[in-house]
Amino acid sequence: MATVAEPEQQLAWEARWRPRAGFAAVTAGVLTLAGFLWTAVAFKDLPRSSYVEALQHALRPGAMGSQPSLRTPEFEFYNDHAFSFIGGSVVRGLAYLAFAYAITFLAVAARARRPELPRPIVYVALVGAVLFAVAGILGGVGWVVAVSHYLDGPRTVDAATDVVNDSLVLTASLLAQLAQLLIAAGMLLVSLNAMRTGLLTRFLGILGMIAGALAVLSQFVFAFLEAFWLIALGLLLLGVGRAGILPAWRTGRAEPWPTKAEVAAARRAASDKKEPAAAPAGHAHPSSKKRKRKRRS
Repeated sequence: MATVAEPEQQLAWEARWRPRAGFAAVTAGVLTLAGFLWTAVAFKDLPRSSYVEALQHALRPGAMGSQPSLRTPEFEFYNDHAFSFIGGSVVRGLAYLAFAYAITFLAVAARARRPELPRPIVYVALVGAVLFAVAGILGGVGWVVAVSHYLDGPRTVDAATDVVNDSLVLTASLLAQLAQLLIAAGMLLVSLNAMRTGLLTRFLGILGMIAGALAVLSQFVFAFLEAFWLIALGLLLLGVGRAGILPAWRTGRAEPWPTKAEVAAARRAASDKKEPAAAPAGHAHPSSKKRKRKRRS
């Protein structure tokens, strides 16, 4: 997706790609929710060892690494639900690929109306989303393979540590952490500039910035907030809703939202127009003349 100089060409390009970006955003939102809920439901009964059990296990005599691991029931659960684990990762990966398409389109449109926006910002969220999709799929596959090797082995504490330290699992984890930072920065900056140019409503712009911050702080809240933002963005790009297509999408130019001071000034001007005109100076109102006559009589 490349920006073009003339507004007419930009509008023609956007008219061709905006519906596809809208469908991609809605698809990304739905798949984000589906993948998250699928994994949450499938693993709601995941067995966990308590802190007391782990402490008692650590106080047993002998080398700790050679003792049976308390995580064996957990790993058996993962092995029994491997399809759900990998399937949820694949669905979330597809969601992030659709997210990358939609947010990159929005970033390109914002930069066309705000040329001072640095070009790398356009691709920050794209790179982050693709990395997150790759990390999710690699991590899912790597975790299932490592768990399978553990269950075929001695099932000791050292073997359980090897699962967590598996090279593919660690690589996926590092990629996911980097991807989260890129997605957070991309969502925040793209939402801010799209709002400033009038491509997003103030509500969606602020919500996108909040979602970007939560990408690093809380994945649980971020998943639901991101899904809502993506679906709302998709409907906006498709022109569905009371607002329809915003002016900035129709003119090809930045149409900044008025500030609070400008809105207040416009309201004052409108109220001044509604007030009745004052009577000309030096001429008494007819009703005042009647009152004077009554007083004289």
